[in-house]
Amino acid sequence: MMRIGAGVVLLSTFLLAGMASAKPVLEQIGEFAVKEANQGVGADDKHFYAVDNTVIAKYDKKSGKLVKKWQEAKGGPISHLDSAMLMDGKIYAAHSNYPEWPMTSSVEIFDAASMEHIGSHSFGINWGSLTWVDFHQGHWWMGFANYDRLLGPNKTPYGVKANTQVIKFDSTFRMVQSWTLPKVLLDKFEDMSNSGGSWGPDGFLYLTGHDPAELYRMRLPKAGSVLEVVDVIPMNIRGQGIAWDRSDKGVIYGIIRATKKEKDAGAEHKVTAFRLGEKP
Repeated sequence: MMRIGAGVVLLSTFLLAGMASAKPVLEQIGEFAVKEANQGVGADDKHFYAVDNTVIAKYDKKSGKLVKKWQEAKGGPISHLDSAMLMDGKIYAAHSNYPEWPMTSSVEIFDAASMEHIGSHSFGINWGSLTWVDFHQGHWWMGFANYDRLLGPNKTPYGVKANTQVIKFDSTFRMVQSWTLPKVLLDKFEDMSNSGGSWGPDGFLYLTGHDPAELYRMRLPKAGSVLEVVDVIPMNIRGQGIAWDRSDKGVIYGIIRATKKEKDAGAEHKVTAFRLGEKP
């Protein structure tokens, strides 16, 4: 049997301790003024896709120039898109009827090249308002938000935010498992909820709220039904939808929604890009 020297053991212990104490940080590497960046963003190898309620706009990553846009016709069935995920040349967008009641949700599918709407999958009124969708390890993952904001019938809480869930589906959108969010996150969301979600290259699920300038690194619990917070990472966003760039490992996109005061002064919404790193 091989014996490991005490010095090697101590060195290994030191290295592991150093790794455990490293903190994730985000370095901003890009920023673009994008008027459609009101709800969320998606990304592929050459473009990012800014999402507004009834619009998805395709922009060149390098120049920040508009390439093509899809926009719902007035009075059409798509009313509140929230985020976008790119996979195999298609855009998968989270959609709900927010702030209508009862809450309904669907995934809307677009061809990324032509920007044409090509498909839809409805979830009806099962879990709340769908705010994000991702595909990870052969399964669909989605966030269904509920809110404490008084929007429901007779100005009641719009679903109650404690009912917010992250749900895992199989490849045919059949529910497999679901988890709730910890109170520490729900408290940060005030009367709103979870707005963005995307699985990172490090195997953690990253979530955002409706407003905080933070990224939440999450993991599935070993037992029970509540997701666990691993890290809270400052991020130059104002909540809303996020997306890891699967073509550029470690790069994540977010948005900064302009305030009314900023828009009145001529400012636009922004798409921001970051690279994930660590500091000791």
